[in-house]
Parts: sequence; structure tokens; C-alpha cells
Amino acid sequence: MKSDMSTASPISNMPAISVSGLSHAFKSHQALSDLSFAVMPQTIHGFVGPNGAGKTTTLKIICTLLKQSMGEVQVFGHSVRTEAITVRKMIGFMPDHFSMYRQMTVFEYLDFFAAAYGLPLIQRDQVIGDVLTLTDMDGRRDDLISGLSRGMQQRVSLARVLVHDPDLLLLDEPASGLDPRARIELMEILRELKRMGKTIFISSHILSELAELCDSVTIIDRGMVRFSGPMNALLESDDEHPGYTIRLATPVDDAVAQLSELEGVSSVDVPEHGEGDELHIQTNGETDTNTLLVAIAGLNLPLVSFSQRRKQLNQAFMDLTTRGVRT
Repeated sequence: MKSDMSTASPISNMPAISVSGLSHAFKSHQALSDLSFAVMPQTIHGFVGPNGAGKTTTLKIICTLLKQSMGEVQVFGHSVRTEAITVRKMIGFMPDHFSMYRQMTVFEYLDFFAAAYGLPLIQRDQVIGDVLTLTDMDGRRDDLISGLSRGMQQRVSLARVLVHDPDLLLLDEPASGLDPRARIELMEILRELKRMGKTIFISSHILSELAELCDSVTIIDRGMVRFSGPMNALLESDDEHPGYTIRLATPVDDAVAQLSELEGVSSVDVPEHGEGDELHIQTNGETDTNTLLVAIAGLNLPLVSFSQRRKQLNQAFMDLTTRGVRT
């Protein structure tokens, strides 16, 4: 692990992952149908879909573990079909269900994989120390894997995919089964990896965390892309008349009445269970954002923040996917 890794990369001028017209069938079942999307380098890209949507199939194809029926997939410009060995050197894959050599110590487990990746003996100890520090597992170096909690085993599994210093990390449900604290700590590790210049492609069902973590997202359903692009673009409200949220340093008794009198405001509400310091403003289309903000500032309320309301990722996901059991 190169601790002084530059944020600039010689391969940063091309997509980390390029998927074009990808289709795959298992006998009579069409798992993927003409998928196309791209993941830019040094970003965190969420990959979201219902169970059976085709997420794991797509990941296995990108990882060179499964050959696609049709289409092209490239990793940093290298075809997964014709340049599989080159691609494997550039990626680290963490599957959703991982098995581990439980009677090994943490160091022995990582040393085994470092040797499998061809790292020389003189280099392995330093590399293992680096990845254990990064995943905050250096104090568990000599512990048996069988004695580790699920969250700690997850960290060791992540450390394992880092020993050969890949440019692209492919993580299938990495937070599955973790308690809230362990999930938060894992997300911080992923942010640090991005700062180090890694590209992270993460499949997850924990939508609220993806919204905060990811720069971009692809949503698939029934083997087809429903959305692919920046997270902000997905979460932008598509209401004809935008709504806004303001926060006050302290509640003001007549704030709702004052705001309701402003031109272009159709309604002002206090969220259920709110304390009066957060207010939701709905407009009627007769004013723009800047004009409204100037008008609110003129009321001399103790304004802390002003923002346009966005969809929650959960709602965007429901809008783009369909009901029913996937077959």
C-alpha cells in the first residue's frame, strides 16, 4: 500500500469502468439486457437495484469471473474478455459472502494472499502493516480470524483486497450484517481510500449511506439501467414548483406567518415532531431561488441554513424500480 499515493493518476483520463451494451443470460433467464454506464476514476460509485436485478452478475463480469453473452466491459481501457489477467491486477473484489481461513491469524491470512499476488517476502511485512493500519486492525495482527467479530472480519477481508494496491475496488454489499457503528466506520475507511486515489464501485442495499457516500450512482432493475449519473442529479426534485428547507438558530413564534406573506410562497410547514427551528417552504413558481433567499434574509430571522429540498435516495429508488418478484 503506497501511503503517499498521488491523487493524480496516469489512467485518470479514461473511465475506470466502461460498460457498453452488456447482456447476459442463464439458459432461458435474461439476467442483463443492454446495460451501458461508466464509472469515472477516483470516485465512489453506487450500484443499486432490487434483489435479482442483476447486480452480482454485473460485478462478476467486471471481475472477470463470468464471461458475458454480449457487449463490452473495460477496466481502465482493458477488456475483461480478452485482457483478463491485466484486469485482475488492477482490481480488488470483495464478494458479499466471503469465506476465510479461520484458523489463521490475521497476519498469516494477509501474508498468504500477498504471496499469491507475487509480492516479495521483503515487501510483504510493510504492505501488511500498511493495510492493517488503514483498516484500523493493526492491534489484531496476531489474533485468530475465528475469534474476530463479523465487523472485524469484514475489515480483514477489505485489507485482503488491498494488499496488491489495486486501482479499482469492487465491493458487493460490504456493510451486510454489520451493526450501525461498524457500518459508519467502514464508510470512513472507504472515504479515506478515495482520498488516496482509489476508485470504489459499491453495491449496497443501505440506500441512506450511499446517498452520503457516493459521487455517482447506477440504478438497475430487471437487468436494465434505470438511471446512471451524478448522485445530485438523481436526488434533484422534479417538482414543477421547488420546495426549500430553512433552519433557524432558535425558533421564532411568528416565523411561519412572516414567511407565508412572502411573494411566491404557497405554504410553510413545521415538520412533524419538529421544534420550530426547521421550516419547509413550498413555492408556487412565481419567484426564483435567489429572490426568495433575499426576501427571507430581509425578515431578520436567525437564519442558519437555506437549501432546496431534494428527494431521498429511497424515494428515487422506488420511483425508478417496479414492484414484483424478480425471476
